[in-house]
Amino acid sequence: MSRYEMERQRIASLKERYPAGTRLVLLQMGDDPRPIEPNTRGTVCEVDDIGTVHCSFDNGRSLGLVPGEDSFRKLTPEELAEEHAAVYEGEDEAPVMQM
Repeated sequence: MSRYEMERQRIASLKERYPAGTRLVLLQMGDDPRPIEPNTRGTVCEVDDIGTVHCSFDNGRSLGLVPGEDSFRKLTPEELAEEHAAVYEGEDEAPVMQM
């Protein structure tokens, strides 16, 4: 397999693993002059054609993460459930009808 084909498969795998909307948590940034704090959560916007995972972080910043240089992971189902519960905490489950 050629080097080009291996890289193409790696990027396709990243795009499949981190589709737009995927929630993740940054564990550690590589060498960045203005790093985002560890444990900051964000949402994947896209994975570009060179394999950079572009994210919009909950702290308002947007940044491209480079696999192998930056350390991050998808949120677990439990973490996603906690986020969902926190968003809807205290809200009535019944639909609201307005006239």
